[in-house]
Amino acid sequence: MTHPLDLKEFTLPELEELMAAWGQPTFRARQLVKWLYKGVGDFEGMTDIARPFQAELSRHARISSLSVEQVQEAADGCRKFLFALEDGNLIESVLIPEEGHYTLCLSSQVGCAQGCRFCLTARRGLIRNLTAGEIVNQIIAVRKNLPDARPLSNLVFMGMGEPLANFDPLVRALGVITAPWGLNFAYRRITVSTAGLAPLIPRLGVEVRANLTVSLNAPDDETRNRIMPINRRYPLPELMAACRAFPLPRHRRITFAYVLLDGINDAPDQARQLAKLLRGFRAKINLIPFNRHPRLSYEPPPEARTLKFQEILREANYTVMIRESRGQEIGAACGQLAGEKL
Repeated sequence: MTHPLDLKEFTLPELEELMAAWGQPTFRARQLVKWLYKGVGDFEGMTDIARPFQAELSRHARISSLSVEQVQEAADGCRKFLFALEDGNLIESVLIPEEGHYTLCLSSQVGCAQGCRFCLTARRGLIRNLTAGEIVNQIIAVRKNLPDARPLSNLVFMGMGEPLANFDPLVRALGVITAPWGLNFAYRRITVSTAGLAPLIPRLGVEVRANLTVSLNAPDDETRNRIMPINRRYPLPELMAACRAFPLPRHRRITFAYVLLDGINDAPDQARQLAKLLRGFRAKINLIPFNRHPRLSYEPPPEARTLKFQEILREANYTVMIRESRGQEIGAACGQLAGEKL
């Protein structure tokens, strides 16, 4: 049995080819994308398309969407969306309120294969990659559920999964997300995070112009091996070389994220090692005190130790932010997404 084609898996040029193959004028493709990315859920709602062609579309194609299974809201205004995919798998996205706009933290996989010890998503292992359409549909679904008039303008691929391990669908989705005929986001407002898939970091910068965040979390291989198994495959010298090869646009910096774990990677000497490791980079450092979860055994450092870590890096002339925990009580903070129903 042939399954109907999901039109959200096509780029505009591919849709133009499909229309031509169906004996339709290619301008039909632009009509379709106009409705697809407005969030219209059926062909009958496409009012400038004739009914006979609507019926033909219904026979051969479909418009995919995500089912919102649950929305939880934290005291700080963060909202965690639990989405059901068409095969029954579950993923999560987090809407973060900012001054004047919203940021959406997107998932790229169901689960994750990287095994970072401090991340709840890693406990699931990798179930499967998301398609480009499933990535885009998170944005469309959340836009329909914005709580006020602030626009959704910023996207971060820091949810469930390792984005670079799902490279081709990620790049395809980013093409739709940034296209004027698609969702029309600016690349400078999109960030892709990686745990350190070194060979794909330069390629990402060649194929798209998104911002890069590298989840570093240790300044030496011994510590990083303990908490991030990916480091055994791509140790720090290889990862740093890949970051140097990333084609960084002018006036932009690579962000290095550093989850602070009490007694593991938070010592003053480790801050000095980190400063030395990042020497020569146009870098911003985000310090993230570990977000507690009953299924994870780590603890955040005392505040004084976090501030000392920041001070050492600032004295080395780095821009260093301590990331405020958002949505922690609903399991929406960094490292807490698991794609599970309560």
